[in-house]
Amino acid sequence: MSEKTNENRSLNFIHQIIEKDIEEGTYGGEVYTRFPPEPNGYLHIGHAKSICLNFTTAQKYGGRTNLRYDDTNPVKEDMEYVDSIEEDVKWLGFTWDKRLWASDYFDTMYEAAMELIRKGLAYVDDLSPDQIREYRGTLKEPGKESPCRSQSAEEAAALFERMRAGEFADGERVLRAKIDMASPNINMRDPVIYRIAHTHHHNTGDKWCIYPMYDFAHPIEDAIEGITHSICTLEFEDHRPLYDWVLKNVGFWPHPPKQIEFARLNLTNTVMSKRLLKALVDDGTVEGWDDPRMPTIAGLRRRGYTPQAIRTFCEEIGVAKSNSTIDIAMLEHFVRDDLKDKVENRNVVEDPIKVVITNYPEGRTEMVEVENNRNVPEMGNREIPFSREIYIDGADFMEVPVKKYFRLFPGNEVRVKGAYFIKCEDVIKNPDGTIKELHCTYDPQTRSGNGFEGRKVKGTIHFVDAATAVPVRVRNYNYLYVENEQGEQVLNPDSVEEKICYAEPSLAEAKPGERFQFFRHGYYIADEKLTNDREKVFNRIVDLKSSFKPKNNR
Repeated sequence: MSEKTNENRSLNFIHQIIEKDIEEGTYGGEVYTRFPPEPNGYLHIGHAKSICLNFTTAQKYGGRTNLRYDDTNPVKEDMEYVDSIEEDVKWLGFTWDKRLWASDYFDTMYEAAMELIRKGLAYVDDLSPDQIREYRGTLKEPGKESPCRSQSAEEAAALFERMRAGEFADGERVLRAKIDMASPNINMRDPVIYRIAHTHHHNTGDKWCIYPMYDFAHPIEDAIEGITHSICTLEFEDHRPLYDWVLKNVGFWPHPPKQIEFARLNLTNTVMSKRLLKALVDDGTVEGWDDPRMPTIAGLRRRGYTPQAIRTFCEEIGVAKSNSTIDIAMLEHFVRDDLKDKVENRNVVEDPIKVVITNYPEGRTEMVEVENNRNVPEMGNREIPFSREIYIDGADFMEVPVKKYFRLFPGNEVRVKGAYFIKCEDVIKNPDGTIKELHCTYDPQTRSGNGFEGRKVKGTIHFVDAATAVPVRVRNYNYLYVENEQGEQVLNPDSVEEKICYAEPSLAEAKPGERFQFFRHGYYIADEKLTNDREKVFNRIVDLKSSFKPKNNR
């Protein structure tokens, strides 16, 4: 087997196509891609895959990538979305060659439409939208030609000019390509390429009241910019014949771009639809587009995900030709993998239980040492206070222990991390039967770091000092969507659990966006919008346990 064949085996099918084009000099050896979002919502994790693929493909071959907004539908577009898109692309670590607008090319698109009319390849139709759908036919039956299809080029041109002049109401006329009403590909059955919309456009103002449809505009945009490889998701595969038809029959560009489709990203427990995500925002189900439960890039950023983890995930899932669904545990794995050697540990107790160490001197406080990250000794240690009264985590005590439970229970001894062995002597309860506090004793000879090598205990628990503990608001997130018994994705009523926890004193200084590992609980980030000098709010990025099994012992 040749060296070249071995190399191609490691390439995804898109890169194989590009390398063949480079070898044959199809585009003069250049690779020029684009990321073309529609500014009608925030980008989500599926768009991240497309962003990474377009930008890294161009980088691989020394090429360029444009950021181009598909602003051909001004009714749904908003500059808020433009700002969010640019922030997302930059946050993922990419820089575009040019920032462009589809609307910059409206004059050329109009001329392209007139060229089709002159060639007898387009006509103005007065059928209603319902009639057009009815005439289109089905997958099994051919379509029916519109009565307007036989109009002359002169008549079609005059009507199209009147459309542009604003003489018709919205929906009263459309411009259709004249292709083949019997085509097995429904997209080729005289598709609408221009519609009327009397609405203000953010970029062109009131210059236009007719707007091109995406399937007509997209190939022209690519061709004008000199895009060589137009990388799209798989739902555009059936549209590729129309993409090629437009460029061939307009004929303005001798070396038209090549459209290539790949499988979009589908994740378990996740909805990948801007329309559905917008509905969640609009009806108040979530806090906004950047709600940490949302699969938007803004939501993942606020949740605490890192751009490095998302890029690694997009690289590892690869590029396929057929749709599939990826387990969200894989994405979470790469988040953990990226954070585990970067962030410091902090002690935080959930559902705190007070422990009174009855034989510890009253009024005394000492500093004990704990490591910042046991995986990275170079991160060093820190000191935290320890005194007669401490809080332990609610999960670290059981009055009636289950089998193989090695944490604290009556009569059992455990190590308090960084400090001493303590033994539970008594459980003090409130009148309603709930636990008020635990009375324990400590062995002063067992302090960590003092060379104690005596008896062993099976359990080690963490703590915070009661006198100096800092209350923090913790939001533990679960999946926004879960699968019901019918296998359908439905909203999870328990997608977030919010509670007040106690933290070691250093977390009082946490800055918005700062990440930590809460010992034995998971990775957390100080919420960038809610954390301030008065209150610290932490979002759980991801817990510590993973169900994902990486390949190659990764």
